[in-house]
This record gives sequence, structure tokens and C-alpha cells, in this order.
Amino acid sequence: MSLNSSTLLNEENSQGPKRNTGCLESLEMQTPPSLPDNPLQQLQLASQEVLEKAKKSGRSRCPRCGSSRMFYCYTCFVPVETVPTEEIPNVKLPLKIDIIKHPNETDGKSTAVHAKLLAPDDVTIYKYPCIPEYKEKRHEIALIFPGPNSVSVKDIAFHLQKHTKKGVCDNDDCSREPFLKRAKIELKEEKILNGCSTSNRSEGTKLKKIIFIDSTWNQTNKIITDERLQGLLQIELKTRKTCFWRHQKGKPDTYLSTIEAIYYFFVDYQQEVLKENYEGQYDNLLFFFSFMYTLIRNAKCCAGKE
Repeated sequence: MSLNSSTLLNEENSQGPKRNTGCLESLEMQTPPSLPDNPLQQLQLASQEVLEKAKKSGRSRCPRCGSSRMFYCYTCFVPVETVPTEEIPNVKLPLKIDIIKHPNETDGKSTAVHAKLLAPDDVTIYKYPCIPEYKEKRHEIALIFPGPNSVSVKDIAFHLQKHTKKGVCDNDDCSREPFLKRAKIELKEEKILNGCSTSNRSEGTKLKKIIFIDSTWNQTNKIITDERLQGLLQIELKTRKTCFWRHQKGKPDTYLSTIEAIYYFFVDYQQEVLKENYEGQYDNLLFFFSFMYTLIRNAKCCAGKE
């Protein structure tokens, strides 16, 4: 994503007149008093000085493909030459992430690359339709997507247990058991499932991978209906509001950008599933996002859009 404040503002207002770029440059990273509180200002982030320097020096070359980019190359998933890799935070995640990217999703507008840059050991990006088969591991995998059958993060352990038991029955054909024996099995399983609400950390760690879809909401249907994603536990993040500057009109503000969804999922997972205090260990997932948010927000304010 090319990023200086005048370019970004023109992207957001491509049909309008050109704005006063001198005003934008003077307020790029300052927070004017008239602005409302920044919802991201409480994040515990690594120093963003490297991004400040890169912004001032302008676009730079991608060390792999040679393309001119700002901050990072969104096709090679690497920082540009003016952003040393050692100055970018490296986030360790408790679960692996697969991001399925719609082929028509514009690379420069996607936040999925942020996850790959900041948690390279735990994130894999696939371009649809080239995605893995998940059927054999569906008891260890969940899909983040809203829908009528979606569950909350705090109910993951309970529903994964049901998926596991369902998988056992599919393999062993429980329907062949005598009626009384089958009734005892079902009663025992019900007790186990009821106990999942007080499950400890070991219950939560049965989940090994999370899948995110990177696409505009209007393009998601083709991916979400793919047979390879059917039968997966589906999770919805209902309580968070997006800060994304390209939020789609007509969609609720709880529909998050990809990197926001990843970040808020792990915050909730830490607290609701692992039952541990959250101490900011995943905040750096928003390292690039928060910087861009502040830059664009201040530029819009200076231009009179807020």
C-alpha cells in the first residue's frame, strides 16, 4: 500500500478536489485537539520510529522484486529497504493462522499482509481457490466468519469437543451400538460437554489453527461456501468495532478488517479460552495498522473531513 497522507486522502476522496498537501504534511502524525480519542492509543506497541523515518524518506525498493513501495511489499510480504527487518516486531502466536485471500482482493488495500510481516512463523496466506483440505483436521480448526451457526470465542472448547465426538461417531459408526449402550455413551458425552464450560487451559489447546478470509464482504460467498470449509467450527467476533479507514458502507461496524479480526480473536482467546490475563502480548499485530490509522485520521481532520 503506497502511503503518504496526501496519496491516502486522495484515494479516499478520488472524486473530489485536490486537498492542501502542505496542511497535511504539517499535521501528519500529530493529534489535533479537535479529534476524538484515538481508540488505538492504549496499545503497547514497539517503537514506530522506523515507520516515521520511512515515511519521511518516501517510497523505497522491495529487496525481492524491486517494486517501489512504502513500508513493505504487499506482494512479497517483506519490508522495503528503508525498514530493516530487525526493527519490525515479531509476534509469537499460540495458534497457526491460514488466511484465504480472494483472487480479486486488491493487494495494496489488504491488511492480511500485516499478519504475515509481524508473525511470519505462524501465518500462511493462500490465494483462493488454492487452499488446503481441512476435513481430516476439522476438530482442531476453526473459521472466523459471522453466520447463523457461529459461536463466540468463549464457547470454543465446548463446541470443539462436540466436533471431536461427532468425528469419532463418523469413524466408528455409533449407530451400530445397541440402544441401551448408545444411550449410556450419549449421556456420558453430555456430561463431558457440560463440563467444558469450566475447562482449563488444556481443553483450549485442542484448537490448533484458525482460518481467516481476506476479502470484501460482498465477495466472501464464493469462499465461505467452498466444500473444503464445510463442517468447520465457525466463530464470530461480535463485540468489537472496526477502526478500518476503508470500512464498507452498509455493513455493521462489527465487521472487522482482517488484521483487526486476527488481533481481537487472540485477545479474546487469551482471556476466554486460556483463562490468562491479557498483557498486551499481541498488540504489535496492529503495529502497521495503528500507524496508518493515525496518519490517515489526522490527514482527514486537517482536510476538514472530520
